[in-house]
Amino acid sequence: MNDMARETPVEASVIEKDVVIVGAGPVGLFAVFELGLLDLSAALVDILDKPGGQCAELYPEKPIYDIPGYPMITGEGLVEKLMEQIAPFHPSYHLGSMVETLERLPDGRFRLATDRGDAFVAKVVVIAAGGGSFQPKRPPVPGIEAYEGTSVFYSVRRMEDYRDQDLVIVGGGDSALDWTLNLQPLARSLTLVHRRDEFRAAPDSVNKMKALLADEKIRFVTGQVTGLKGDAGQLSAATVKGKDGEVDLACTRMLPFFGLTMKLGPVANWGLNLEENLIPVDTARFETSEHGIFAIGDINTYPGKLKLILCGFHEAALMAQAAVHICAPEKKVVFQYTTSSSSLQKKLGVI
Repeated sequence: MNDMARETPVEASVIEKDVVIVGAGPVGLFAVFELGLLDLSAALVDILDKPGGQCAELYPEKPIYDIPGYPMITGEGLVEKLMEQIAPFHPSYHLGSMVETLERLPDGRFRLATDRGDAFVAKVVVIAAGGGSFQPKRPPVPGIEAYEGTSVFYSVRRMEDYRDQDLVIVGGGDSALDWTLNLQPLARSLTLVHRRDEFRAAPDSVNKMKALLADEKIRFVTGQVTGLKGDAGQLSAATVKGKDGEVDLACTRMLPFFGLTMKLGPVANWGLNLEENLIPVDTARFETSEHGIFAIGDINTYPGKLKLILCGFHEAALMAQAAVHICAPEKKVVFQYTTSSSSLQKKLGVI
């Protein structure tokens, strides 16, 4: 194409794609599918070392109940299905990388560079970074760092790792209650610690936890963890201070759930309009204040926004319909259904 010939030349080591997607969570993965149906190539960049975002990092084995067509699917299961779905479009994955810089080239395309030294040039950038980079909030317990990664964990990667362990779970929100319910059958003993006997979790989870307590299958202690005991990173006890003084709870594993600290990171320096660390978008295209840069999933905001995976899927579909007019303005786009379009089915490899 003549238009391509007039584009700014780039060095051979730069990866050229139609679209660079920043964030490889479920919404970023599904965006590959919607873009692929329109013959747009995509690269995925994510700070984590594997695709899946929070689903893979924080709750791979936790059930999700509001994905259409799946009465129940785990976070890991959902990511596996999405990876299978986008395989025909062969996206490139650039994991363990953070996009540090973004600049617009004279021809209107974008150049992105990561902290790993990768560089990309694309006509469209899609920010699907959830709430940004996230890290668990560390409870104010002296010396806890020495136990992290060995016997203190802030997320559950594999439930089986907690089999036959003496487990202390700290917190009163959904994560603490959900993992109390899910890990109780595996643990040798389980004690839930919360600073009060009121909880912020879903009422059904609270009722189920209280039923386990009534059946003496778990223990509940009101108070705050103030100290840890053990050697070489291996816990032997957690000290809990309550209204009646201090008590040592024997434990080999501890899971503190104090929430997450979300950091927008370098995205905050890309010149986009921001509202409380979220990116405002229009609801027809999900484009940001910068033409050619879109934001989908939990990172964006607009009137009526719901932070649900299924809403992010909807946003990805509309984004792709807008992106194709930027990437291939000369292309006549005819809306098609995968159920009836033989050309789409050929792209998917089903015929």
